[in-house]
Amino acid sequence: MQGIADYEFVRPLGESNYGTNYLSKAPARLGIGAEEVVVKVIAGPTSDDAFRRATRELKHFSVADSDRLVAVYDAGRHGGAFYYAMEYLPHGSLENPHVEIGTGARVAAVRDAALAAHALHERGIAHRDIKPANILLADDGGRLADLGLSQLLSPGMVTTGLGQIGLEFTDPAIMLGAQASRASDIWSLGACLHFAITGKGVYGDLKGTEPLLLVRSILASQPTLVDSLPPAARTLIASCLNADVAARPRTAAEVADSASGLASELGSAV
Repeated sequence: MQGIADYEFVRPLGESNYGTNYLSKAPARLGIGAEEVVVKVIAGPTSDDAFRRATRELKHFSVADSDRLVAVYDAGRHGGAFYYAMEYLPHGSLENPHVEIGTGARVAAVRDAALAAHALHERGIAHRDIKPANILLADDGGRLADLGLSQLLSPGMVTTGLGQIGLEFTDPAIMLGAQASRASDIWSLGACLHFAITGKGVYGDLKGTEPLLLVRSILASQPTLVDSLPPAARTLIASCLNADVAARPRTAAEVADSASGLASELGSAV
């Protein structure tokens, strides 16, 4: 694919969540200072109803009161395909950094993702797909990207949707049919903190990639924290992952506040 609408693609950036990301030249009509943006093209045709739902949620994402959210500039359909354009951050993600980054800076990136999630929650939106690949790195910390739109584009398709997202960073209750919520995003933030500090998921090394087998494996397991976690980090992560929703931090802002202290303790320079 060479482009879509008036976006001229520079190169593909890889598959990601029900679509493909492309580095693109920014059309002048966007009126932004950046010369390049990321354009996500959603796989397959998008119905009118799904398009309306997705663009409505992207609008809320773009106007949420947080500078820790990746900027969303545009959304549309071309030839039946849904696409949206967002800020390009060349440092990569927490999952795949393109720069050297210390443990404290990784925790600071999750802290910023928690602040962004809180801003979404205050607008009544659950992100649904908080994972290291969606925590992007900036010069001054992190940015939360890529709303989990699969449930909007294919409502009711819980397992199919989950097959496209970071299963080991998803609250197991979602896999059992629960609605995404403030609390489920907090679970995901806890799992991301564990990854930021240890480089490991809370289920160890999961084998295979087939979604249904992964779901079965996860639901038959319990999250396990690495023994070497600092005490404060262990306490925070364990509270986020608590099966009792009422025992989790009440808001993502509380997670961010605690993570900020951890980042300082671990050394937060990028």
